[in-house]
Amino acid sequence: MLVHVVADYGYGDLAFAEVRQRLATHLPDSHVVVTPVPAFDTVSAGFCAAQLALTDGPTERLVYTNVAPRGDEPDPRPGNQGERLVAARVDGGAMVVGVNAGHCFSFLREAGAVVVEVDVGDAGSQFRSRDLFPPVVAELARGDGGRLGEELDDDLVPPSPERAVAYVDGYGNLKTTWTEAPAEVGDGVEVSIGGVSAPARVSDGTFAVREGEMSFAPGSSGWNGPRGEVRFYELLLRGANAADRLGNPRAGAPVEVRATGR
Repeated sequence: MLVHVVADYGYGDLAFAEVRQRLATHLPDSHVVVTPVPAFDTVSAGFCAAQLALTDGPTERLVYTNVAPRGDEPDPRPGNQGERLVAARVDGGAMVVGVNAGHCFSFLREAGAVVVEVDVGDAGSQFRSRDLFPPVVAELARGDGGRLGEELDDDLVPPSPERAVAYVDGYGNLKTTWTEAPAEVGDGVEVSIGGVSAPARVSDGTFAVREGEMSFAPGSSGWNGPRGEVRFYELLLRGANAADRLGNPRAGAPVEVRATGR
């Protein structure tokens, strides 16, 4: 069983090791791979979960997400209560389990996955993803659906942000939720994110520009959805860091693109 853990514990944080250790207790034959995202970044978490669950991989695969800013209720939270645990199974067999916070399940639902409640307590530990959830995750991984409940109402899973930053990778490439070119291939554009602008060129490949030039092209991320294949556009500054050039925006920030011609 391949288990992906997508969480905002921090790069190299002890929390990842503790969660892996707890999962190994309940799923001793599993292979756990961790993917960190920035603190409280539910857009990146949802994007990563969808990319891992909806693309080619082993049938015996589970994605366990935990980004829980506890932003669903501003008042004090008794017993460290937080967002509820939910689950979704996608075509091909992959299961995604995680807290329903922000956009953590937005991309999956838009791809046709059914998101349902999971019968488990939502309070009792500051570190629920280590102390409360792993036994339930293990049950679901083994095919025991006894804790699965009703489908979530539409208003409990918001749509993914349109024409926005979806994820920033380790090279500083900005994966966006743009799915169509804003201009003809070869045309110049001005990209603005959070008040910071930079020139780029629309291309049919992220490296189809000169050294030092920024491309806006279909990237490496995408999956099949209800309307066919979805491919997300990406900003890549060849030989440098696009995120640095554009002010290091967070996922969810709108990406405005204005055509400037040849």
